[in-house]
Amino acid sequence: MTGISAKTFLIAAALGGLTSSAFAQAAAPTPWELTSGTGYAYGKDGKTVAYKLGTNNAGTLLKGAKKVPKGTLFFVGENGQLYMRTGPYLEDDGKFKFGAN
Repeated sequence: MTGISAKTFLIAAALGGLTSSAFAQAAAPTPWELTSGTGYAYGKDGKTVAYKLGTNNAGTLLKGAKKVPKGTLFFVGENGQLYMRTGPYLEDDGKFKFGAN
């Protein structure tokens, strides 16, 4: 578990939160339900995995970690690659800029 950074953890969590229904127009976006004590990984093979975290090496886990900036969007491209974008992704009226018309 010590080889997984918090950035990887958050990216994996984002990937887990994206489903095909997330791209459909919905009345309102739904929040992710990330739980304390669980690590989420986006592996080198492109698969997501959840790990139960312990407390004995939490300092090591945080040592190389970086906070994800507020206003970050995670998405999977057509090529299956996970991406993140910091910057505007909502229109002035609050609608998702990149949603279906």
